[in-house]
Amino acid sequence: MNAMIKAFYHTDTSTISYVVYDKQGGHAAIVDSVLDFAAHSGKVWTAFADQQLAFIKEQQLTVDWILETHAHADHLSAAHYLREQLGSPIGVGEGIIKVQKTFKAVFNIGDDELMADGQVFDHLFKDGEVFTIGALTGKVMSTPGHTNDSVTYLIEGNAFVGDTLFMPDGGTARCDFPGGDAGVLYDSVSRLHSLPAETRLWMCHDYQPDGRELAYVTTVAESRSHNIHIHQGVDKDAFIQVRQARDKHLDVPKLLYPSVQVNIRCGHLPAAESNDTAYIKIPLILERSSQAD
Repeated sequence: MNAMIKAFYHTDTSTISYVVYDKQGGHAAIVDSVLDFAAHSGKVWTAFADQQLAFIKEQQLTVDWILETHAHADHLSAAHYLREQLGSPIGVGEGIIKVQKTFKAVFNIGDDELMADGQVFDHLFKDGEVFTIGALTGKVMSTPGHTNDSVTYLIEGNAFVGDTLFMPDGGTARCDFPGGDAGVLYDSVSRLHSLPAETRLWMCHDYQPDGRELAYVTTVAESRSHNIHIHQGVDKDAFIQVRQARDKHLDVPKLLYPSVQVNIRCGHLPAAESNDTAYIKIPLILERSSQAD
């Protein structure tokens, strides 16, 4: 059965989220949704996710899954909010446990607030696991390298790749986050490029290189032939060299700290403190001038 796909573009974070469904009045999954967040004020709101909820209501869909391709470092997940509205389970790759352990230490999060066991999510997907969305069949492909927990969801000839790949003129994901590895990413993209040539690859982000129009779907054949970082003929050593050289000059994503703190909690905000207010932590790094005593 052919999957029906509705894309939603979140302008502030250049994120594309998807509702994948089998038919009007049928069953659906939401992939990589977004909470609206203003870093300068701390305001969090749900306008973007509410657009998806309105579409789901309009199409009379039952949402079987809320799917995360990984714990994103560039936007806050709306997964928890959507689960509250829909009652649908949240699925993520089992590698999320490694990510939780890493960032629990970074943010000094206690066990009373978060156990690094993945259990705040409803289901931890294993590589090769099969799931259903109504009449549609999905399969999970582990695609680490950008992060430990990155997965791709294969649904009836469509691959939702998260940040592993961008459009051919955008290349591949960075690998300098904790748990990232350029060699592992090469292997993951090679798996994706081994899928049938006509498989459609759906991106989680598009940063519109050179100001071109928004684009978020390509094919395995196009990516394999034209991806600027990892097309046919680029060997593993060459890719690692290019990827590591580029990563050295990339700044930290502007929403890294807010995003990761929320996303390892499955979209929950950090627990409110004694004044009933929740806070985002930012680790401080003191760099002294070379001329300082």
